[in-house]
Amino acid sequence: MDRLETLHVFVTVAEQRGFAAAARRLGMSPPSVTRAIAALEARIGTELLKRTTRSVRLTEAGERFLSDSRRILADIEEAEQFAGDLHGALRGQLGVTAPVNFGRRFVAPVVVEFLAAHAQVSVRTLFLDRIVDLVDEGLDVAVRIAELPDSTLTAVRVGSVRRVVCAAPAYLAEHGVPQRPADIVEHEAIAFGAAPSAPEWRFVARSKPVVIHPRARLLVNTVDVALAAAVAGRGLVRLLSYQVDEAVRAGRLEIVLAPFEPPALPVQVVHAGGRRVSTKLRRFVDLTVSRLRAAPFP
Repeated sequence: MDRLETLHVFVTVAEQRGFAAAARRLGMSPPSVTRAIAALEARIGTELLKRTTRSVRLTEAGERFLSDSRRILADIEEAEQFAGDLHGALRGQLGVTAPVNFGRRFVAPVVVEFLAAHAQVSVRTLFLDRIVDLVDEGLDVAVRIAELPDSTLTAVRVGSVRRVVCAAPAYLAEHGVPQRPADIVEHEAIAFGAAPSAPEWRFVARSKPVVIHPRARLLVNTVDVALAAAVAGRGLVRLLSYQVDEAVRAGRLEIVLAPFEPPALPVQVVHAGGRRVSTKLRRFVDLTVSRLRAAPFP
C-alpha cells in the first residue's frame, strides 16, 4: 500500500472512529486496515490512535496528522479535478445529506439528474432528520432547514417552510377547531421528536412569542408515523409545511392556527467554503440551488 492510500485509510479510521467501520467504508478487511495503521505509525515513529475494546480516538499527534492528511488529500483531489476539468469531465464521489422527507422528494431528483449528466461521478446520500456534521460524516453538501449559526460553512438560501399545526377533518369535527394557541391544551396531540421531555410548540400572538406544552399521548421520531397518526384522527400534529402539503391538498388534514405561526424556517444549501471547492462540488451546488429555488415546496 502506497503512502497516499495509507493516508486515506488513516483519515477514514479517524472519521469512522473504528477499524471495522473504516474497513466497511473502504471495502477492505479489518486486519488490512489494522496493518496499514500499524505500518504508518511505525514509519513516522509515533502513536496516532489510542485503541480500546470499544473505541478509537486520536492522540495529540494524531489530531495534527489528521488535519495535515486531509489537506494533502484535498490538494491531490483538487489537482486531479482541475486536470479532469480541462477535458470537460467531472469525476469522483460526492456526499449529500438532507432531512429524510425533503431529501426523498426534492434532493434525490437533483442527485439523479446530476448523475445522468456526469457519468464518472458517484454520489452517497445520507438522509436523516437531524443535523449531520459534514466533516465527521465525510460529506460535501447539506440541505438544512434551520437558522444556521456562524461557521466556516457557506450557506445559500433557496426558500423557506412554515411550521404548521394540523389535524384530520374528522378529529376537528368531533373535538372542535382551536382558535388560539392556548386551546391546544384541551386537545390530544402527536409529538414529533427524539427527546422524551414534554414537547414545546412555539407561536406568535400579538407580536409576542407564546409557548404551549401540548398533551401528547403519542411521541414519535419519524414524520411518516406522525402523519399517519394525525390522518387516523389521533390528534393535532405540528410539522413542517412541506411534510404535510400532500395530505392537506388531498383533504386528509386541515391546517389550524395559521395566524399564530412563528416565522418561517429558511431552507439552505450548505457546503464547506474556501478555495478548495472543487468544480464537481460547485456544479452540484449550483444545480441544487437552481432546482430547489424552482421547487414547489410550500
